Amino acid sequence: AKAAARISLGATIAELRAEGLLPKQGDGGTLPLDAPISVKEAVMPWSRFRDIHGRGVDTVLGPEMRSTGEVMGIDSVFGTAYAKSQAGAYGPLPTKGRAFISVANRDKRSMIFPARELVAHGFELLATSGTAEVLKRNGIHATVVRKQSEGEGPNGEKTIVQLIHEGEVDLIVNTPYGTGGRLDGYDIRTAAVARSVPCLTTVQALAAAVQGIDALNHGDVGVRSLQEHAEHLTAARD
Repeated sequence: AKAAARISLGATIAELRAEGLLPKQGDGGTLPLDAPISVKEAVMPWSRFRDIHGRGVDTVLGPEMRSTGEVMGIDSVFGTAYAKSQAGAYGPLPTKGRAFISVANRDKRSMIFPARELVAHGFELLATSGTAEVLKRNGIHATVVRKQSEGEGPNGEKTIVQLIHEGEVDLIVNTPYGTGGRLDGYDIRTAAVARSVPCLTTVQALAAAVQGIDALNHGDVGVRSLQEHAEHLTAARD
């Protein structure tokens, strides 16, 4: 940040290298493999927002600015840095329990590997019928649950929204199907807000969360000061 500010005021990269503010050669792509990684997370207090009818709002981002701040997690491993960022913004990621997955068709192939990793970490998977079928074809078991639009089953089977409100779900993965209309995803995500259940709305976030959960389960999350990170990076450059 300091180098960028200096450059905006007229300094050259060569001058900053000569001063020692920037390394004498290379750029960010040539940093050592154990250089610290920073993950910044926007803080979205969804529980404070309501629509004009007083209902909770969808956690899918639109053009409105709704962030009230941000936090940053730093570590030498991405998964640990991501886990720290989530803990600072919304609370720690769950390391066990039930994970519900329902994704758009475009995301079904990409969800297979991280879903398998969730199972490896001991999670029980719940899924809507379409997502569960794709998981089954790839050797991953998931219990089929009813959509909110389907209502309760003939034998009292509960919908996913009911299960969320009753505290039966620890992690939610729901990617939006598109815009227009009040789809099942809206009810799922607003229920997640009401119950403070972590809700991931992209498969990229799911992949990152899996790495974070892996770091938490291995006990790799520690604390290191910014000065220690800087000293380590300087030593690696030298």
